[in-house]
Amino acid sequence: MRDSCKVSIVLLLVIINGVFGDNPYRFFTWKITYGDIYPLGVKQQGILINGQFPGPHIDAVTNDNIIISVFNYLKEPFLISWNGVQQRKNSWQDGVVGTTCPIPPGKNFTYIIQVKDQIGSFYYFPSLAFHKAAGAFGAIRVWSRPRIPVPFPSPDGDFWLLAGDWYKTNHYVLRRLLEAGRNIPAPDGVLINGRGWGGNTFTVQPGKTYRFRISNVGIATSLNFRIQGHTMKLVEVEGSHTIQNVYTSLDIHLGQSYSVLVTANQAPQDYYIVVSSRFTRKVLTTTSILHYSNSRRGVSGPAPSGPTLDIASSLFQARTIKRNLTASGPRPNPQGSYHYGLIKPGRTIILANSAPWINGKQRYAVNGASFVAPDTPLKLADHFKIPGVFNLGSIPTSPSGGSGGYLQSSVMAANFREFIEIVFQNWENSVQSWHIAGYSFFVVGMDGGQWTPGSRSKYNLRDAVSRSTVQVYPRAWTAIYIALDNVGMWNIRSENWARQYLGQQFYLRVYTSSTSYRDEYPPPKNALMCGRARGRHTRPF
Repeated sequence: MRDSCKVSIVLLLVIINGVFGDNPYRFFTWKITYGDIYPLGVKQQGILINGQFPGPHIDAVTNDNIIISVFNYLKEPFLISWNGVQQRKNSWQDGVVGTTCPIPPGKNFTYIIQVKDQIGSFYYFPSLAFHKAAGAFGAIRVWSRPRIPVPFPSPDGDFWLLAGDWYKTNHYVLRRLLEAGRNIPAPDGVLINGRGWGGNTFTVQPGKTYRFRISNVGIATSLNFRIQGHTMKLVEVEGSHTIQNVYTSLDIHLGQSYSVLVTANQAPQDYYIVVSSRFTRKVLTTTSILHYSNSRRGVSGPAPSGPTLDIASSLFQARTIKRNLTASGPRPNPQGSYHYGLIKPGRTIILANSAPWINGKQRYAVNGASFVAPDTPLKLADHFKIPGVFNLGSIPTSPSGGSGGYLQSSVMAANFREFIEIVFQNWENSVQSWHIAGYSFFVVGMDGGQWTPGSRSKYNLRDAVSRSTVQVYPRAWTAIYIALDNVGMWNIRSENWARQYLGQQFYLRVYTSSTSYRDEYPPPKNALMCGRARGRHTRPF
């Protein structure tokens, strides 16, 4: 495997120099293995990257090329996806079943990723076989280029917190429950950076200000984040600089990432950093420690409590999160220079989640279509024009109103450079969290009840936050505007991983008839071939 990696790296450099230009390269080699972990005090089989749980974090600068050679030492196929990284013109690298062949046991695949025109806080995770419940996730930090102004002074430190619910049950047991058509139980606890209560310490200097990047990498539960005795200034959400509102706690839904600034301006001692479950009858809580460097006193009192079942306060907070129009993004021009509110959407797509029983088993669906993985990645089937893998229009663009569902490798058609409105309609009693790969979108509105065209009168058409993952509250709707400027096959999915695994996802095919590299890159030379694409060849250079 090592020799094949060296050959692959040489070939990849040729590809990169031809496609991605002269931007810097960052090289990583990751070995994926099983290993014993004890995050909640019980021995479990985890999935490790280079022996680490969570995996190593990635630091990059806007437009950097990230070359990650992944060696799969598991006994089953494996893939990694990159939550929030847009893979501009390059959905081949997205690392999900609709775009990329799994890495077979004992084999290697090298990802070629460019963080083109992006800044901010993201994470990676394993996308197959419910592996996300076993680890193999890690933080991604994309820094601004040195000459691009950032709308706050450079912090004195930068910390990442990967928070998420956790199960004591091994991932393959949870997977079997789902495949048998049963729901998995509630999580057993919450972790911060792979550890339970008091398992991490973040040391700060008195009077200094620090950036905390928090991602919800869990599989089932919204979270609330807070720091005892301290306020937080929100500065960035999934690559967008925000209006710098101050909060005492922050709701972070499945798949979401936030950056806050925290100033060490309290009496020198230790303070609780608290993460607790949101909208659950049984509240799960974990802590880390904020340690002042001159502290001689440990944490005192109970960990501060946070909001639990209340929806109204979470909705109110969500509406206060807005884009900073005068700040630069990855480029020097202000974020507000793109006037999305002045563009009339060409059409409206309404997506309704549901929980049908199909063939006697629990499934989840979007507009009645419950996704099943094809035998060949959709992107490869599309490129090679392999018939019978998927059909455009296999999922409707609005719900039919029925309560049933059907199994389908569902793909929705869209055209390059369309500007559309998407409404997520949730008639269930749980919070939904939706992610759109390959894009950031403008969250223009959210409210309770049924969305109607009259709901547009409440839209924020000036400074809506731009992000890649958004929540939809129970029996409510969320509306987004999105410019389809990234050709490819893009996954739209629930971030509740049981729902995703049992069908609450589909793919959006953003199509152009152009074959120019200006619009989309060709399949990479090292692309794995599987299913009905086995034996096919990519480009000859």
